[in-house]
Amino acid sequence: MVDGWEQLRAPAPKTVTVAGLQVGRGSRVVLRPRAGGDVLDRAVAGKLGVIDGVHQDMEGGIQLSVVVEDDPGREFGEMRQPGHRFFFSPEEIEPLAGQARVRRVLVAGVGNIFMADDGFGVEVARRLLQREQPAGVDVQDFGIRGLDLMYALGDDYDAVVLVDAVPRGEAPGTLSVIEPEVEADDMPLDAHGMDPAKVLALARQVGDVPDRVLLVGCEPKIHMSGDEEDVVGELSAPVAAAVDEAVALVESLLEELSVAEPEQSKEVRDG
Repeated sequence: MVDGWEQLRAPAPKTVTVAGLQVGRGSRVVLRPRAGGDVLDRAVAGKLGVIDGVHQDMEGGIQLSVVVEDDPGREFGEMRQPGHRFFFSPEEIEPLAGQARVRRVLVAGVGNIFMADDGFGVEVARRLLQREQPAGVDVQDFGIRGLDLMYALGDDYDAVVLVDAVPRGEAPGTLSVIEPEVEADDMPLDAHGMDPAKVLALARQVGDVPDRVLLVGCEPKIHMSGDEEDVVGELSAPVAAAVDEAVALVESLLEELSVAEPEQSKEVRDG
């Protein structure tokens, strides 16, 4: 028998099939609330919306959270603020056949800005936040907030790009793209630290992680343990010089990872 905690830990499906089409976060739909609803149901009936998430209760029921496209406060709905985010059953939405589902990608800059080259990922994220990114791409500076990153990984992303200083024995400033294997090991997580391997492992334990995980790493010149008396708030010269190249590298990966997928029927996908 599955207890309540196990039910709460079970991840909701990323997609559901409605009228023969698979829809999930990023899918565009027409809202068709059932008759007899409240005034908000009547106000949004027939409008276009974008699915923000797929949710499942403990009895297995599915609810879709939707943001209305022409809502003047749509950005608040995308931030998951109340009043601009609506919930419907699968029977109350009509998928738009042939429309592209936007792939959602998280770019996570991690590291400690007071430990010299360990702040590499944070600086790359800062630069990326100043630039326009494809639809569906979220860039965030997580710093050393490992728990925040762990919860973000379970937020229905199709892929995640981690950016961090990674010592591999290369020349300082050397960039690498690594595709780590994510296993659900029993690894303790420091709530005030950031070890991407531990974060990924714990995220796998408590829920799910994106299907694709990439790590853009930079070889540091200065290694700090955190036990030093002085803080160093600047990157070393070779690592600082690699930041612009890293920004271009991340954006080249996003061109591939964020390509929209056409909505297809389950029969077509299975065939």
